[in-house]
Amino acid sequence: MKPKPLTHATSYRVIYGDTDTMGVVYHANYLRWFEIGRTELFRHLGLPYRKIEAKGLMLPVSEVKCKYITPARYDDIIIINATLNTEFRAGMQFDYAITSEDGSVTHTTGYTRHAFINEKGKVVRPPAFIRELISVNRDA
Repeated sequence: MKPKPLTHATSYRVIYGDTDTMGVVYHANYLRWFEIGRTELFRHLGLPYRKIEAKGLMLPVSEVKCKYITPARYDDIIIINATLNTEFRAGMQFDYAITSEDGSVTHTTGYTRHAFINEKGKVVRPPAFIRELISVNRDA
């Protein structure tokens, strides 16, 4: 049996401050929305990001890809779909699809990759509590 994906959907209404003078979302805001998606996915799994930091670990972005497909606009309700890619082993990879509220339009797809670093800034392997969280939720 194939493990279930660890995914979460977050709704967001595009505010005026997210857009340029044409009412189109400014491109860098999609990266902010990726962050919203992954932090809400962690929260959904029962592990708010603050708890990871409290254990002396951080997850800086090491790589990002963002493919712009169809622009979102002021006052649109978008859905930020974030999925933890459990095939990626070196750190963590989150895959994203930002869609219209009804899912009929895909605005953006992409991913972020993250390394685990300790308080001294040294790259470390994914800790046991993260591996266990993934395993428990994937197999549930």
